[in-house]
Amino acid sequence: MHLSRILAATVVACSLTACSATEPDNEPDAGTAFHALLDEHWAAATAEKIFFRTDPDAWRMDGTLPEHNAEARARRQQFNEQVLTRLAEIRIEDLDADDQISYRVFRYERETERESYQQPDHFFPITSLFGYHTYFAESPSNSTFLSADDYDDYLISLADFTRYNRDYIQNMRAAIEAGYTHYCESIADYGRTIEAHIVADAEQSQLYVPFNRFPGNVSEDQRAHYAGKGVELVNTVIVPGYRELLDFFVDEYLPACRTEVGITSLPGGDDYYRYLINYYTTTNLTPAEIHELGRTELGRIRDEMQEVIDAVGFDGGFREFIDFLREDDRFYARTDQELLGRAALISKTAEGELPRFFTRLPRAPYKIVGDPNRGAFYVAPSGDGTDSGTYFLQIGDLRSTPLYTLEALSLHEAVPGHHLQSTLAQELNVPEFRRDLYHSAFGEGWGLYSERLGKEMGFYRDSYSEFGRLTYDAWRAGRLVVDTGMHAFGWSRQQGVDFLLENTALSVVDINKEIDRYITWPAQALSYKIGELKIRELRARAETELGSAFDIRRFHDMVVGNGSLPIDVLEDMVTDWIAAEHTKTVSPSRQ
Repeated sequence: MHLSRILAATVVACSLTACSATEPDNEPDAGTAFHALLDEHWAAATAEKIFFRTDPDAWRMDGTLPEHNAEARARRQQFNEQVLTRLAEIRIEDLDADDQISYRVFRYERETERESYQQPDHFFPITSLFGYHTYFAESPSNSTFLSADDYDDYLISLADFTRYNRDYIQNMRAAIEAGYTHYCESIADYGRTIEAHIVADAEQSQLYVPFNRFPGNVSEDQRAHYAGKGVELVNTVIVPGYRELLDFFVDEYLPACRTEVGITSLPGGDDYYRYLINYYTTTNLTPAEIHELGRTELGRIRDEMQEVIDAVGFDGGFREFIDFLREDDRFYARTDQELLGRAALISKTAEGELPRFFTRLPRAPYKIVGDPNRGAFYVAPSGDGTDSGTYFLQIGDLRSTPLYTLEALSLHEAVPGHHLQSTLAQELNVPEFRRDLYHSAFGEGWGLYSERLGKEMGFYRDSYSEFGRLTYDAWRAGRLVVDTGMHAFGWSRQQGVDFLLENTALSVVDINKEIDRYITWPAQALSYKIGELKIRELRARAETELGSAFDIRRFHDMVVGNGSLPIDVLEDMVTDWIAAEHTKTVSPSRQ
């Protein structure tokens, strides 16, 4: 167990029971009181092993698994209320500038967490793309095994899967009773994501992979022991657990699936969708505002796409050009190795350009790994120096990743996108809770902004690659229209499919996957474009107000150099930064 976890465990009992101060006559100053509260909260989160608003792709096992039953939720809710009560007693005006930022972010998180307990979030532990069971199976690929202790903890996690799995199944049973289930068509084939882990040979399980390669400090006897226990647990706990989940899904959940597309068709659905929009975008935009924003953006992007079509001299319209790109072999890698190699070259080239756009660069490295199971995504390092970040790129189906989109994809997932952003946050000298926060609008907005920043970095010199960037941009803008269309304005699933077919370069297969994603994961897909537009807006404002004094490197440092932020906090920080930059330019220099 890491030292930080040992220290956290010694504090958590006090934090959960709201211990009183030992010296009531000596009131601590605001900063001391605030940091004491942060420490107690972090200790409680560490004990619960649940950290509010983190990237689910980066979930890692660590011994006993977290509890997701009603009693545990009630316990966490009660503690959150205690924290909010104590936080209200600390005046933000009495804190220094850095602590004021942490205070605002911490209060925002606790207030959002408070509302989450009033919403049916726990009824939806799965989406059409993934779920708790896929994150569990993928966890070993996010983890580093450096000693026998790591394997001991891993065996504890595997052994705890039965209880962990049943917590979620019970939540979904409660969801059925309350009428909160997913749309039938969007989850009709979902059983395959469960069946993939019901293996006849334990050594073929994703969860057996850590036993295929041991560090040198694990003896041969220990290796035999761990591998044997791994086989035993896969056979007696993991496979039966996935089989139990599959039986529940087929026999109970699917027959109870909902027949209307929109989440707003459920009891309290309008309020829930409003909450989800706020959660993922950290704004108070309405569905109507978002819908119109998407249409406006799509119009702009389609004009730029047409300019590219005209520039390459293509004889045909938009759909014909898309078909040409989809069918021409020159736009696809011939082997997985070629695809990974091209991605590596793009990413390495981007690394070399970073000093022109940032003064602060991450210390932690990242690797590029082929994954046959899902599309591209990024997982941040653990933050303790024991592993690297990982840019996962889909292999096996080479037609799923055209080469003309690879520059935009790599800039988004690696640098200057998610790796730079996430790793810088982990390396900040800020309270623990801010290092692993992941506000989707901030994170995905920065990723999409990074795609566009590639133009300034020297990428997209090939017209087809520039068109590829625009296809990604149109895809994200289209999400604003179809997500709100289906969840707020009564669109059918087919209307969503038809709209993306008409306005984006996605294939029919990909569009159907995307539409099911939006149906089963409402509002999350709104965060990309909304976050990107805000960052672009703030940059344009800074450029206008500062003129020749605008420094792109310092602006980027400010945006990604404070960790993940709600949009309002980011906007206020940019305002303060612009004022400070003005002061620097008008103040006389001092020798």
